[in-house]
Amino acid sequence: MSPGLREAFFILILQGGKLLMAKVEIKKPIVDEIIECLNGAKSAVLADYRGLTVEQDTALRKKMREAGVIYKVYKNTMIKRAVAGTEFEALVPDLEGPTAIAISKEDATAPARILFGFAKTADALQLKSGVVEGTYYDEKGIQVIATIPSREELLSKFLGSIQSPVTNFARVIKQIAEKNEAEA
Repeated sequence: MSPGLREAFFILILQGGKLLMAKVEIKKPIVDEIIECLNGAKSAVLADYRGLTVEQDTALRKKMREAGVIYKVYKNTMIKRAVAGTEFEALVPDLEGPTAIAISKEDATAPARILFGFAKTADALQLKSGVVEGTYYDEKGIQVIATIPSREELLSKFLGSIQSPVTNFARVIKQIAEKNEAEA
């Protein structure tokens, strides 16, 4: 819970639960928190979490945390206000029904990859759409994005493919040298 949201909550409690603050003053910290999460984000993916058990939701949140992905559930109207005028505004039409948002500032494919992988075991989780590096993708597009390995995996595969010919060449030269030594 953000400090502004916590402050608004405690003000309500201290005032006997009577709403003495304007609704906008209560909602602003939530919108600011979403804006802060989206600032500098490489991707944001929406998912319908309806039907997930508490165990499943807890496991999903743990996977997200471990990958450095922010996974939260906000009111759709709050997300709409936060994304207005940003590259994530394309998500607005998909903000219907219970919606969770997964945001990553480091690995652009991580939210899609984790949600898609988790949806294979938890049928209740449905991908809605997402924005990855400024481009909007529908459900099918996000599923394709989810199949892209992480940056680290791609780099290791690339380095492996570069090293392979060099290693093979070194082996051949070594075998030729050993053969020449044996003949001499």
